[in-house]
Amino acid sequence: MKLFHSPLSPYVRKVVACAIARDIDRQIERLPTDPRTSAELLAANPLSKVPCLLTTDGKAMFDSPVICEFLDSVGDAPPMFPPAGGARWRALKQQAIGDGILDAAVGRRLEQARPREDARDAVMARQKAAVERALDLLEREVPNRSLDIGTVSIACALGYLDFRFAAEPWRETRPALAAWFAAISTAPALVLTVPRDPA
Repeated sequence: MKLFHSPLSPYVRKVVACAIARDIDRQIERLPTDPRTSAELLAANPLSKVPCLLTTDGKAMFDSPVICEFLDSVGDAPPMFPPAGGARWRALKQQAIGDGILDAAVGRRLEQARPREDARDAVMARQKAAVERALDLLEREVPNRSLDIGTVSIACALGYLDFRFAAEPWRETRPALAAWFAAISTAPALVLTVPRDPA
């Protein structure tokens, strides 16, 4: 398998963390990719976004929720997606929360790089407020400490906030979520995928 890869993408981190957790990461070749210029990526994914996975038979899978669920069908490790019942719905909801935080935070970061104007400031304020509300929900509904698609998604989202919005601390008013994040961040799948700016 081949993964179109950008090392600082939190969505790529989510996919790689799931692969590591299921011990199939060595089956995946990572292809460093600039989504703005890669003709190979565009041929595989008309959205021209990473992550995009090419399966062993050449099929393209995107985006991160689809790739992670596909990886759950590879190998015989315990699944990242609970098969049924309350555990499944909880994990899928948590994945949606984590991805929603990322969508808002990544969108806000992109907007920050553009010239300031009132409409753009209003968009960024809405995105920041969405993240704050999601964090408040997670403080009330602290995730469990087992690795599944929900907890990995939330951990990647919180890691992205630390990486890109370090000047906006979120832990002080959310001690239960902070304790959870400290504990789950010791999982090898998360330790090995912590984003770092290139030297």
